[in-house]
Parts: sequence; structure tokens; C-alpha cells
Amino acid sequence: MVKQFKLWLALVGLAFFVSCSQQSELTNQGEIHGRTMGTTYSVKYFYAPTVIQQDELKASIDAALQRVNEQMSTYLPESELSQFNQSDSLQPFTVSKDTAYVIDSAIKLGTLTKGALDVTVGPLVNLWGFGPDKKPDTIPSDDLIEQTRSRTGLDKLSVKGTQIIKSTADLYVDLSAIAKGFGVDKVAELLEQKGIVNYLVEIGGEMRQKGHKADKQAWRIAVEKPVSGQHAVQQVLELGDMAIATSGDYRNYFEENGVRYSHTIDPKTAKPISHSLVSVTVLDASCMRADGLATALNVMGPEAAFAFANAHKLPVYLVIKADDGFVVKYTDSFKPYMR
Repeated sequence: MVKQFKLWLALVGLAFFVSCSQQSELTNQGEIHGRTMGTTYSVKYFYAPTVIQQDELKASIDAALQRVNEQMSTYLPESELSQFNQSDSLQPFTVSKDTAYVIDSAIKLGTLTKGALDVTVGPLVNLWGFGPDKKPDTIPSDDLIEQTRSRTGLDKLSVKGTQIIKSTADLYVDLSAIAKGFGVDKVAELLEQKGIVNYLVEIGGEMRQKGHKADKQAWRIAVEKPVSGQHAVQQVLELGDMAIATSGDYRNYFEENGVRYSHTIDPKTAKPISHSLVSVTVLDASCMRADGLATALNVMGPEAAFAFANAHKLPVYLVIKADDGFVVKYTDSFKPYMR
């Protein structure tokens, strides 16, 4: 039997702390918490001079995140994405503008990363026990892995306007590697529409921030050390007006017969990743893009990820397992954010 480790929240263990000074006595600031996408969210904001009704703002945030779930969740059977996955029709399937945008963005990131990000690997994620179908009773056989892999591939998925199209009836799309970041972006967009330009939005560890705290100090966050069962700071950051996402296998995995199986599936091998890269942090203006890139780089492994990040001038921070602990590598474009 497979022993499942549930060391973090339901979907993906994500790797940040929010570092904030004691709240100022100023009245024009607020903090909102809630649940979404199988995890929690947090919004900290400072506004002036407009008066914000916090209950109304929370209701707007909850509604926006619920809409993302209703569009892109694989856990809700009536979501747009679930209906597309359940359909065996090869005809264009009409979805919302947001769903089409996220899928189109995922395809573009998949192309950019040469398939390291592949949102069609859902059947493999489920096969290995990390999707809605939960854990397998046994490790999948090579034949079953190959049979399942034949159902995957970004070349089987396309987008035209607000229509998504599959070229094989049993194609299954899973946006969990990118939709949470999109949710962060949607909340940030909502805040700015309401005139709030100083904020920190976090969903399950993915973050986007802008401006400063009420005491005029910069928002500070910390990348967490990639050690199961611990919450310790690896690196403190000041991002400015940026988003951040981390991908790692140190919280969501299972073990069988002494072998550790990561929740991150390599589309090329159709198996969980097995290299020494344990944590990837990516900065970008878009949390959705940072989210997708973090997953892709985590799939690539330490050498390929670092080369890719440098080639594309990406602010990236890697934590790599070594015999005596961990080794850290980061790109030149990441340095300005470190404190």
C-alpha cells in the first residue's frame, strides 16, 4: 500500500511566509482571509483616501475567486474545465474569456519551455495519485504509464477566441499549475479597480504585491526552506511591484518501499521527477506566469532550469539538494530583490 503524506494543504505545498511588521494604528488599512482552491488566501492592503467597506470587499474577492473555481477547477464537476474534460466531442467548446486566456497562456508557456509545462498531463497526475482520484493502491506499471501517456500532449489542445478544441476525445486538461497564480492576478486587478494600489495578495503561497505597507515600509516576504515538517526562512525578499511563485516537491509526495514520489510529473518520462532540484522560486509581473514557469523549471532539473532562466533573463532562485544539505543558485536578475 502507498503511504500518503499530507503535510500541507490539499492541492500543492507552496513555499512562503509573509513578513509584516506589527499593524499600524492607521484606520485606512485592512486584512482579509478566506479559503479557495483547496487552500487559503490572504489580502493585506493600505488605501487612501477612499473609504473601503471591508465586508463588501471580501464579498467581491470571494465572488471573483469562486468564479475562477467555477471556470477552471477539476474538483468541481460542473466547472467549465470539467465539462470540457468530460466531453468526448471534437467540436469547439465555448468557455469564458478567462478560461480561454489561461489555457492559451499555458500552451504558450508549454511551447516556450519545450513541453516542461504541459497542462494535459492530468491523467498522469491522477494515475500517480495527486489529482481528484486520490492515491493509487499500487505504483502504476510501465504499460499503464505508457497507455496513459498516449492520452496527453499539448499538440492535442488548441484555442480559437473563446473556444477550446481537443483533437482526441479523452484529452484531459489540468490547470492546477497555473490557475492559482491567475486567481492572485484577478484579486490584484479587483483591488486596483477599487483604487487600492498598496497591497499584498496571497493564495496558497503564490503572491503578488504592489506599493508599500501603511507605515511606508516595503512589503517583505521570505522564501521557505524546503524541509518537510519545518517552517524556516531561506531568503528574505523585497519584490516591489512583482509576483512570486514557488514550486517544490518537499511537501506533497508519497513514499513506497523507501522510494519518494513527487507530485510533479515530468511530461517526457510520464513519471514523478527524481532529480536534486527541490525548490524553484520565480518572479514575474504576472503571478500566473510565475506559477507556470516555477512548475516548468522544477520539471527541468537544476542544470537545465538555471540555463533556461539565464537565457530568458528570468529572476529565479533554485534550492538544490546536496550530500551535506542544500546548495542555492540564483540568476543575476534575482539579486536586486534579495535582502
